[in-house]
Amino acid sequence: MYLDNNATTRLAPEALEAMLPYLGEQFGNAGSGHTLGRLSEGAVVVARERVSALLGCAPAELVFNSGGTEGINHAFRGVFEALPAKRHFVTTAVEHSAVLACVDWLRRQGAQVTILGVDAQGRLDLAALEAALTPDTAMVSVMAANNETGVRFTLEEIGGLVKARGILFHVDGTQALGKVPVDLARIPADLFNFSGHKFHGPKGVGGLFLRRGLRLRPFMIGGGQERGRRGGTENVPGLVGLGVAADLARTHLAGDSRVGPLRDRLEAFILDHIPGSTVHGAQAPRVPNTSMISFADVEGEAVLLRLDEAGICVSTGSACTTGQKEASHVLRAMGAPDALGAVRFSLSRYTTEAEVARVEAVLPGILEGLRGQGGLARRQA
Repeated sequence: MYLDNNATTRLAPEALEAMLPYLGEQFGNAGSGHTLGRLSEGAVVVARERVSALLGCAPAELVFNSGGTEGINHAFRGVFEALPAKRHFVTTAVEHSAVLACVDWLRRQGAQVTILGVDAQGRLDLAALEAALTPDTAMVSVMAANNETGVRFTLEEIGGLVKARGILFHVDGTQALGKVPVDLARIPADLFNFSGHKFHGPKGVGGLFLRRGLRLRPFMIGGGQERGRRGGTENVPGLVGLGVAADLARTHLAGDSRVGPLRDRLEAFILDHIPGSTVHGAQAPRVPNTSMISFADVEGEAVLLRLDEAGICVSTGSACTTGQKEASHVLRAMGAPDALGAVRFSLSRYTTEAEVARVEAVLPGILEGLRGQGGLARRQA
């Protein structure tokens, strides 16, 4: 039973079926002028239209790439190179590790970075953001939804403040796209990155939205692919799967409301039946699939291991930092006292009531057993 969908999602069967011909007989390079190449080129055009419809942008504003990390790097490095007279960047303390790594890179290049804190619910103080902006600020970068807690930032308000000062606005949309509606005609973002494997598309494919008129140097230098904005032969099968996944996401966002109630049911059960449980960010707007819960007097890794033994996949936070012994930087920023005891449950549209019932059946006993051992939660050396 898989409840770790913020790490990755299963590939939608419809996406896999659509990809198979391009892994077989329709293997042409989308840049080739012959019939086989034109078939691949047409498939990429269709995929671009489908993904841009999910984003609410023009197809020409979309640069396909390898996923969220590449998009984040392209945004940060591209803006740094494009605006040499501005050397100040603003982000938050709860961003994904890819953003924090780019922050470290910026500092090594001599840039200044302001990292804004959040409150106990993971919310950003808009007054603090406004106070941090200076004439030297090149870009503000925030995530649409937190990968650990699911807490959503108010993108329209944040973007309004940023754009009123003439500053570029970047959104890491990796954990929001496909889970909640995204309309880049309303969100005043200049850059918005995403990854297909977070909404039932294939791994290794995603994109970066660049609002019309914004010109950045290509992050990948090579041929003239992606209108000269990202070199490299197109991953045609991956893009086909991405396009189908985007179409499916639009359909489910319009009519499937099961995920939120299932998440809420699981949270209510845990709070009612397991003493010392805390849902992080519960009072803030969240994406409907995510629940980060701390259990007092145990470590989250022990809960993860016991659930894994019961055939249930969860995580203790970001999959990009699994194995690290320190508490989640997100929960530390929120001032959570039981950060080491946190477990993330993340559902998808494929999650069933039976799977949630299985967690409800085994989790109380797991916590009781761990606490009976004095809260032992570490791997044995």
